[in-house]
Amino acid sequence: MAVLWLDEISAGDLEKVGGKGASLGELTGAGLPVPPGFVVTAGTYRSFIEEAEIDDELFEAVDVDVEDSSALAAAADRAQELILGTPFPDDLREEILESYGEVGDGEAFVAVRSSATAEDLPDASFAGQQDTYLNVTEEDLLDRVRECWASLFTQRAIYYRQEQGFDHSAVNIAVVVQQMVDAAKSGVMFTSHPSTGDPTMIIEAAWGLGEAVVSGAVSPDNYVISREDGDVDVTVAEKKVMHEKDEASGKTVEREVPEAKRNARVISDDEIDQLVELGERVEDHYDNPQDVEWAIVEGEVYMLQSRPITTIDEGGDETAGSTGGSVDAAKGLTDGSGSVQAAGGDDGTDSGPGSSGEVLVDGLGSSPGTVSGAAQIVTKLDDLDKVKEGDIIVTEMTMPDMVPAMKRASGIITDEGGMTSHAAIVSRELGVPAIVGTTNATTVLEDGQIVTLDGDKGAVLEGKEVDPEEETEPVEEVRPQSPVKPMTATEVKVNVSIPEAAERAAATGADGVGLLRTEHMILSLNQTPAKFIEENGEDAYITELVEGIRSVADEFYPRPVRVRTLDAPTDEFRQLEGGEDEPKEHNPMLGYRGIRRSLDRPDVFAHELEAFRRLYELGYDNVEIMFPLVNDAEDIYRAKACMEDAGIDPAKRKWGAMIETPASALSVEGMAKAGIDFASFGTNDLTQYTLAVDRNNEHVADRFDELHPAILTLLGNVIETCREHDVDTSICGQAGSKPEMVQFLVDAGVSSISANIDAVRDVQHEVKRTEQKLLLDSVR
Repeated sequence: MAVLWLDEISAGDLEKVGGKGASLGELTGAGLPVPPGFVVTAGTYRSFIEEAEIDDELFEAVDVDVEDSSALAAAADRAQELILGTPFPDDLREEILESYGEVGDGEAFVAVRSSATAEDLPDASFAGQQDTYLNVTEEDLLDRVRECWASLFTQRAIYYRQEQGFDHSAVNIAVVVQQMVDAAKSGVMFTSHPSTGDPTMIIEAAWGLGEAVVSGAVSPDNYVISREDGDVDVTVAEKKVMHEKDEASGKTVEREVPEAKRNARVISDDEIDQLVELGERVEDHYDNPQDVEWAIVEGEVYMLQSRPITTIDEGGDETAGSTGGSVDAAKGLTDGSGSVQAAGGDDGTDSGPGSSGEVLVDGLGSSPGTVSGAAQIVTKLDDLDKVKEGDIIVTEMTMPDMVPAMKRASGIITDEGGMTSHAAIVSRELGVPAIVGTTNATTVLEDGQIVTLDGDKGAVLEGKEVDPEEETEPVEEVRPQSPVKPMTATEVKVNVSIPEAAERAAATGADGVGLLRTEHMILSLNQTPAKFIEENGEDAYITELVEGIRSVADEFYPRPVRVRTLDAPTDEFRQLEGGEDEPKEHNPMLGYRGIRRSLDRPDVFAHELEAFRRLYELGYDNVEIMFPLVNDAEDIYRAKACMEDAGIDPAKRKWGAMIETPASALSVEGMAKAGIDFASFGTNDLTQYTLAVDRNNEHVADRFDELHPAILTLLGNVIETCREHDVDTSICGQAGSKPEMVQFLVDAGVSSISANIDAVRDVQHEVKRTEQKLLLDSVR
């Protein structure tokens, strides 16, 4: 038989119906409310490819090096082409359509869900790897089944299976065809805490079909329920969109939530009780915590899917990720606004030992530490004057001209931004606790309100929870506790955004500065370079640059300090005095910035280069010049000519280029021949431009992945090419602080890694471990 009905299936049928099918069959058999349906078995898929004689070619096509992004893409395209281009045998077509006719009298809308045989296992969740289609009718059913089969061979699925050690030919796929539940409200339920396994149930709920919650299209309500005392903590989010069936076409569409329901609570106390009762039943049935998708129609609760929670850390350490994409277990729980709620007590408000304050707002903890102080709302630059020593700045987003006030502040809270935003980078370098991306701190908090900021967990609590004497001196926080620095062949340097962070950066024991940004020195003048020069003269502008760079070079001498020339987008210049003439660009990140601005304005660029010439004249031979957003050798030759015009001998000084675009990565050999001494990866921009992902856009931020195979391929190729031409390579992007990236780069032969200030010692140890492993492997 090509199909099995859900009431014929149990957990023992995993190999026949896949993880999703087995789970739904098991739930049906346990008497839990599951919509009726059937499964096109995994054996049917296997027979389909074998009888069509495409199986050998299929598995041969996906037997590629998954780290080779072009080969991976070609493999996925060919595999899917083979399946989608093969017609259904007549007997199979008839059996599937006949089964469909028994669901809802043959006129039903059904959900067609992939169910792989290696899916939803206790130690490996393949959730989201394969396709699901909603509101499918008879007309499209067979195509959707075949598309589910083909989704077994997407790039992501091929890569994930190989990384997990699953043989492609051993993994089959079934397809669940289940009556659609036209949900009025739906969501996800974790029957225990997804990070710790504690008896805390978490329910996320939104209007309409659950696809909006699982995909992240909507910020759902969040309900945290203590299973010990039944206490419920409710966070109601603004739910802007919902997914529902279009009555005319039957298709799933996204619509705006009616105004009256946007900020209304989705599920009632009675519905919570029903969900909790069902959650406890399913957890008891499987004897382990479950991640459940549910829906409510006319007061009836239905269970659409249940799978084990794979993110619980048995060792007690927090781990990241969840199967539903809705909980960041490393930081805590979502609050329904797209930000992160502090994890701790069962009520979701405990921010640490001895803490009792109510969580007022929460977001992403971007710089660690806990401080208490008076909130100061900053909506315009004039407001910065009211920020006194020890206050906490609350603003929509920080800009470089806020740095003086940020140095006075004890903490920083922003509505917008991610881990690579200005606020996150600068606060970490200053050692100031910070939370970014709260979405609403400037409207929820009030001027002068005493709050406690927990930069580790991303929570802002009401009242004073920390005394000043308990706070740590920023420099001492990063000073290595052990005076013995790990000895490594790969140098470990440090990133510095502002000269004010130089002492703290030097205290780390880093081998030098891999990135010192000049734009923060320039933008902190609160005038564009042209305006500052107009009012103060060329010499004053050059002196500002010399003094800023010199203060860092002094701290590190004779260790090298790599200084990046101006790289500020037009939107940042436009906010400065004199910025009214700046171009208005649709996407400044892709516009008039980096070396392209410098080469277009050689008169202004000459002042920067004169600052370098004076530093060399003063004896700062540890200063190196780095050009940003270079695309090819032509940019290098032109920049080199500008150096010579400024009186700097490129043969005597160390200089190089940032690798921030795919073009520069592919053109590095030409740059090496042009004379660069080093190539330094800026992974923030390289990832953004390679994956077409705006890293500060919350709608696609989950796709920003510096460890993506395409990025690693570019990095590896550049390192190999540079080694052939005796050019040093380094990384100065955010990813340089990640252990996985460190391991990859050291293995590839990178010359140096530049980390964030608070990550230097960890990176040193990771480099040492990786180098030792390579040595051991070479002699074994």
